[in-house]
Amino acid sequence: MRLFGEKVAGEFPQVAYDVFFWLAGMFEATYSTSDNHELAVHYYRKAAALNPAEPDPYIKAADLHEPDLNIPPAAGLIEFLKSGLPHVADPVPLFKRLGDLYTYLGDTDQGLFYRLKAELPPGDPPPKPEEGERPSA
Repeated sequence: MRLFGEKVAGEFPQVAYDVFFWLAGMFEATYSTSDNHELAVHYYRKAAALNPAEPDPYIKAADLHEPDLNIPPAAGLIEFLKSGLPHVADPVPLFKRLGDLYTYLGDTDQGLFYRLKAELPPGDPPPKPEEGERPSA
């Protein structure tokens, strides 16, 4: 399946985004003894590289995260989501997922920061908590 998809994407660049997105979905849905989550993220990254303004590869990759097993690794997903922020028209879904991933990693401040960014109008910075005060979620 990988070889076929890679060949089609190479021969027909006009459909490469769709092929990579399809491949990611196939690995996402296919059970294997090896980690198909990593392959799915690999193809979501390839799709995003071809069309960085499309939010779906970032969102679908983040939705793959299994917190109990940390697969795919949250740190890699955070980096991927952040790479999409400058390109997508509506970053709110990415902010929400970043908030969840940071919270999973135990960085509640960054988690809260991104959750608040998701709720605020574009361009408004999230409020900073007063010293000694814990922000409420």
